[in-house]
Amino acid sequence: MALDRRNYRQLVDTTVELANKVGAAEIISRIVDDLKDEAEQYRKMVMETIEKIMGNLGAADIDHKLEEQLIDGILYAFQEQTTEDSVMLNGFGTVVNALGKRVKPYLPQICGTVLWRLNNKSAKVRQQAADLISRTAVVMKTCQEEKLMGHLGVVLYEYLGEEYPEVLGSILGALKAIVNVIGMHKMTPPIKDLLPRLTPILKNRHEKVQENCIDLVGRIADRGAEYVSAREWMRICFELLELLKAHKKAIRRATVNTFGYIAKAIGPHDVLATLLNNLKVQERQNRVCTTVAIAIVAETCSPFTVLPALMNEYRVPELNVQNGVLKSLSFLFEYIGEMGKDYIYAVTPLLEDALMDRDLVHRQTASAVVQHMSLGVYGFGCEDSLNHLLNYVWPNVFETSPHVIQAVMGALEGLRVAIGPCRMLQYCLQ
Repeated sequence: MALDRRNYRQLVDTTVELANKVGAAEIISRIVDDLKDEAEQYRKMVMETIEKIMGNLGAADIDHKLEEQLIDGILYAFQEQTTEDSVMLNGFGTVVNALGKRVKPYLPQICGTVLWRLNNKSAKVRQQAADLISRTAVVMKTCQEEKLMGHLGVVLYEYLGEEYPEVLGSILGALKAIVNVIGMHKMTPPIKDLLPRLTPILKNRHEKVQENCIDLVGRIADRGAEYVSAREWMRICFELLELLKAHKKAIRRATVNTFGYIAKAIGPHDVLATLLNNLKVQERQNRVCTTVAIAIVAETCSPFTVLPALMNEYRVPELNVQNGVLKSLSFLFEYIGEMGKDYIYAVTPLLEDALMDRDLVHRQTASAVVQHMSLGVYGFGCEDSLNHLLNYVWPNVFETSPHVIQAVMGALEGLRVAIGPCRMLQYCLQ
């Protein structure tokens, strides 16, 4: 049965439905011994069934004897697996999380297995062991096994020299899970030792490594920035610029957010100088991510810390830089919303210049700024400035480029909300 995919699916689903009717313990007690069956495909089927049953119904009606059998069975099945899929891993995680505090007596045995497997010569076995730590970290915290987690943290730290990127990604994921639950101040090794070890790993081009590493660095920057020197954070800033080139959006998003956390920790000026310098690069995706990062730094550290330098950068006679500044302003006003009322008069002259520029992209991006700005300051008495900007936006109605038309229409819609439909109607009737 287990070898035929359709039978496999139907049998698992039917057993899960039976369990929904008669209770988890009734079914699990009948199949738990099959976790030690000699056929791996069958063990996998049993594990998937138990995972789904416990995911649906929890572990409330499982008694002590069945609980022992279950832990024994999943440990055996996990250790004996040879295939490269995540059924055993998911099942182990679900069972342990469902049992919660009742797992405490078995944690030393589970961790012993994990530590032993982290030393295995097979890369896949090491990867699964690290992944298992990620799945069980929350339960260890529930069972107040912080000492055990501290020990695991030190062991994982020693394995950061792993040569296989898939395994290294899993080790970083496990470290991230431990840092999340144990907290920055109790983490072993201490954050001041851990972070410098992560900086060179940011250069790794493997997506899984990049994603887990930047998530871990971002978490430290958010919650434990004070444990690390400002110089180390600046070193990381330069490494992060490379990650803005990543193909995966999740990596770029995490990187951009990390810039915000670092700016909050060490002040915006050094971080901003690094980012403004990056607006000069040729690659568009890199520039766009940089503009988002600048806007996030402005949102995190208040816009008045960023706007003077940003507006000064607009004076550089280079199209990419000027477009980047306008794009940053667009994101900035989108993020800060009603706080924009304090800055609208400061940026109006810059927007006048951009809306009269010969370059289409200048006018398009400036229109996007006007749109976000007008929607943010609606009802705050800034109509005089918005009306002034409307006079510069209006002539662009005759543009033929679809992108520009879309941006101009967006700006006009925003202005309609902010200065009222009557004024817009008068402009249309002229």
